[in-house]
Amino acid sequence: MPFLDVKTDFAFKKVFGSEESKDILLSFLNALLDFGQETIVDLTLVDPYQIPLIVGMKDTYVDVKAQLSNGTQVIIEMQVLNVPAFEKRVLYNAAKAYSTQLNRGDKYTLLNPVMALTITDFIMFAEWDSIISYFKLLVPHPANISDNSCK
Repeated sequence: MPFLDVKTDFAFKKVFGSEESKDILLSFLNALLDFGQETIVDLTLVDPYQIPLIVGMKDTYVDVKAQLSNGTQVIIEMQVLNVPAFEKRVLYNAAKAYSTQLNRGDKYTLLNPVMALTITDFIMFAEWDSIISYFKLLVPHPANISDNSCK
């Protein structure tokens, strides 16, 4: 019996991005990501189309987008071809997911973390000897921020 290659868009989205396979995505994320003592117990699949809020802004799609029970958004992409500036696209998609959480008048304290999980079928960072790489963009602790720096 032939199987679909999970690296194709259709198969990847079917296996990881459908309501019928939500348990597979939960298991996959818990196995792959380090949440310390925590595990993901629930998630909601959301529309992977990231709407541009400004006319002329680039439309973007991610393969799978989910929201964890703690509010964290997870955007998941599978990439087979090593296209120019792919790492910038990953960062752009994560930044867009982060920046589109608020509406006019909302407080910045309502922002939830965003996780970008990117699975590649090529070596993205040849200088590192690791299959899994973690990067964190951290906000400084409030005690280390002057009163005028975050208005």
